[in-house]
Amino acid sequence: MVDTLSFYVIWLSHHIEPRSMDSYLSGIASRLEETYPDVHKARRSSIVARTLCGCKQRMSSPVQRNLPLSIDDLEHVRNTFGPTPGFDDSLFMALLFTGFITLQRLGELTWPDTVQHQSYRKVPMRHTLSITANSISYSLPYQKNDTLGTGTTILILANSWTVGDPLPILKHYFACRDSAFPFCPALWLTSAGAVPTRGWFLHRLKIHCGSHMSGHSMRAGGATALAIAGMTPDLIQATGCCAPGTSQIRLLFILFRFPALSVSFHGCINIERRQDHKKEDKIKK
Repeated sequence: MVDTLSFYVIWLSHHIEPRSMDSYLSGIASRLEETYPDVHKARRSSIVARTLCGCKQRMSSPVQRNLPLSIDDLEHVRNTFGPTPGFDDSLFMALLFTGFITLQRLGELTWPDTVQHQSYRKVPMRHTLSITANSISYSLPYQKNDTLGTGTTILILANSWTVGDPLPILKHYFACRDSAFPFCPALWLTSAGAVPTRGWFLHRLKIHCGSHMSGHSMRAGGATALAIAGMTPDLIQATGCCAPGTSQIRLLFILFRFPALSVSFHGCINIERRQDHKKEDKIKK
C-alpha cells in the first residue's frame, strides 16, 4: 500500500499541481478506509511524505501573485469615467471604492458565477441603506467568519481618503439604481436588474486596472493603504475581519488628510497597552 501510494503521487504530480496532492490523498484515504483499514497509516508514512515533498520541489510551478489595488488605480478609474458615468460604470465604481475602503471580500459585494451557489441570504438589501450628508451605511447580512449570522453594519464617511470624497460616487449610483429599479430589493444591481456576479466585476477590473488584478486586490490594497497610513496590524485585522456574535461597525474614518488625528489615535492605543502591561506586572508581583 505504501509503495502504491508513493508511485501514485509521482504519476499524478506530472498531471496536476503537486501542491494539491495533499487534498487528493486525503480524499483517496477516506474512500479506501472501509476496504483498506491501514490506508491512513500508509498515507502518513515517511516514504509517501518524502515522495510528496520531492514532487513539490521538482515539479511545482512558481506561485503567481496578483498585485494589490492602489490609490492611483482608483484615481485612474475615477478620471476615466468622470463625474456622471453610465449605470454599469457607476455600479463598478461604487463596488470598487466600497471594497477598497471597507476591506470587504469580493464575495460580499457580488454573487458567485455558479448559479447553484447564489443565495439572497448573502445579498445586501436596499431597505438597510441609510444616506446622510456625511455618511452612507448599509447592513451586510452575511460574512465569511460570521458563524452566528448577526450581520455587519458597513459605514463609509465623507472625506476619508486622499482619493477624495467617495460619497458622490455612491450617491450617484444609488440615484441611478432607485430611478431604474425602485422596487427591487437588492442593493447592488446591474443595468439588467440582476445582482452583479464575480465574473462581471473582474472583467471590468482587468480592463481598467490591468490583468494583474484579482478579486482579492481590493481587500489587499485597502489593507496596504491602512498600513502605509500608520495603522497597526491588529486594527487592520479588526477593520476587515470582525469577530462573530457581536454588533459590528467597520468604522472607516481613517483620515489620511489629518495625520495628527492618526498620531493621537495611536498614542491612545499605546497608552492603553502600557497600562495593561503595568497591570500585568502588578499581578505577577
